[in-house]
Amino acid sequence: MVLGTVVPLSPSVPQISHLRRGSLSCSAHSQQGCDNQVRIQTEPKYTGIWHCIRDTYRRERVPSTCRQVWGFYRGLSLPVCTVSLVSSVSFGTYRHCLTHICRFRYGSADAKPAKTDITLSGFASGLVRVFLTSPTEVAKVRLQTQTQTQTQTQTQTQTQQRRPSASGPSAAPPTCPAPPVGRAPGPKYRGPLHCLASVAREEGLRGLYKGSSALLFRDGHSFATYFLSYAILCEQLTPAGRSRPDVLGVLVAGGCAGVLAWAVATPMDVIKSRLQADGQGQRRYRGLLHCVVTSVREEGPRVLFKGLSLNCCRAFPVNMVVFVTYEAVLRLMRGLLS
Repeated sequence: MVLGTVVPLSPSVPQISHLRRGSLSCSAHSQQGCDNQVRIQTEPKYTGIWHCIRDTYRRERVPSTCRQVWGFYRGLSLPVCTVSLVSSVSFGTYRHCLTHICRFRYGSADAKPAKTDITLSGFASGLVRVFLTSPTEVAKVRLQTQTQTQTQTQTQTQTQQRRPSASGPSAAPPTCPAPPVGRAPGPKYRGPLHCLASVAREEGLRGLYKGSSALLFRDGHSFATYFLSYAILCEQLTPAGRSRPDVLGVLVAGGCAGVLAWAVATPMDVIKSRLQADGQGQRRYRGLLHCVVTSVREEGPRVLFKGLSLNCCRAFPVNMVVFVTYEAVLRLMRGLLS
């Protein structure tokens, strides 16, 4: 999830420019999620980040070292390819909503928006993203969790093969050798497009938007928090006599806003990942509320914050890059238009 910036309402910058700047700044560093985050959130066995990293490296072990490293980026090709489009739509939605709110409340689109206006516009921006990101999130989660599902299936098969027969240990051994065991079945999904096609064929259109209710809560509230916290931090870090903070202020404001946004988003991100991964094999959860109650009952309230440390560790530097890139593109386009 890439979180955008507070778009200033400047008449000298047309609305299409906000779409371009959102695309460029978010393409500078995609934050669509990683393999370890999804595995930590969906697998109760992991005790921490390093436990998940070691287990992922071990399970993805193949003769090629590059393939071992590639296992940490499983399922990210589709989100990375669509991040520019999604971020552009998000930036444009925020700009459009904020313009109309200011025009309705203050009579001018160039008026300084209040914190409530920023929050509502950010919330709307997050809601619009859900319709674009839900299918890619489903493909990402399914691809990243199919390895552990396959491992569990193989373990169950081996356990059943090792069980003694009903006749007891005194039964005569078989006279013919057992047939050779074939290769383990390959992964169900060969790639993101094959995953989307398989989900649509097996579960219908609703399967592509599974977990979208949790995604609505995640993106709506996190984007509202993100836009609002960035605006407040920029006000506090702007030197006297200037209209905007310096580079250091942008770095600090962007990094802190990203951490705060993920702190709000992580509980629903955990539920979203579990609902989307639930389509493989036997289904455990009947819906959003049932998933929350079951997860908390089995693993305690801390389960809602699984992966928070990983999200915050990457949110600070990622959003620093996003904001610095955004401000640089903003100055460049203002110079070209002037």
